[in-house]
Amino acid sequence: MIIWLASYPKSGNTWLRSLLSSYYFSRNGEFNFELLKKIDQFPSVNYFKDDKDLYLKPEDTAEKWLDKQAEINREKKLRLFKTHNAICKINGNRFTDPKNTLGGIYIVRDPRNVVTSLANHYQITIDEAYEFMKDSKRAIIEKKGNRYLGFTALFSWDFHIDSWLSYENFPILVIRYEDLQSETFQTLKKVVSFIKDISKSNENFNRSKAKEAIKSCEFEKLKKMEEKKGFQEAVFKKDKLERIKFFNLGKENNYKNLLNTNLIMQMNKLYKNKLLKFNYEL
Repeated sequence: MIIWLASYPKSGNTWLRSLLSSYYFSRNGEFNFELLKKIDQFPSVNYFKDDKDLYLKPEDTAEKWLDKQAEINREKKLRLFKTHNAICKINGNRFTDPKNTLGGIYIVRDPRNVVTSLANHYQITIDEAYEFMKDSKRAIIEKKGNRYLGFTALFSWDFHIDSWLSYENFPILVIRYEDLQSETFQTLKKVVSFIKDISKSNENFNRSKAKEAIKSCEFEKLKKMEEKKGFQEAVFKKDKLERIKFFNLGKENNYKNLLNTNLIMQMNKLYKNKLLKFNYEL
């Protein structure tokens, strides 16, 4: 059965994925980029590229979401998957259901820091990134030749969060990116305990392995690893000559230093309820 690591883009999903892949899939908790392959992304091109379907419209692959998950679950193994998809229906096609999903871990991040990270990731302006977050029809689309093989339904930042937090058909643990930063050990332990509970595992929490995983996944180490070896999940710049740095600012990504006062006021007003809900400063 599938357990989702879900989030809106640039909210800390890759970091949590790194921590969990080193905790579950390494001998001693030491991280390397190859381990991320143990926690794949869904939906993604790889799950649709060998199909005979034409997929001539961006949303066509949504028809196969549940079928592909059923194929994954035929192995009858616990599988962790990263996703940026909202829990939604596209043309009547549900993203997932309790038959295929055991539970989810949802990562939320202060939207005022999400916007700066989005701007860097997509090489757009801060204002364009803000419009991205407000777009009620936003999706991530990948096209190979004439076929649309990658479609991730995001919708707006607000909607994305609500879609996961209001879903009641399987258990969902919500964690804040900021808590993952400030209380990494306790937050990782909470996540591992959640996975243990819903999967009915008898495996005890490995404190020493968790500590090693945290140590090897420190931001500066991930950044140096990317500089030295590259990171295949980083997207290319518009000139296609080099990739945009994925591990960019870390704790230096502080909206107070990066956003103008007017935009901060706009975001505070628009996202007031969510900021209060998740105990973010207004």
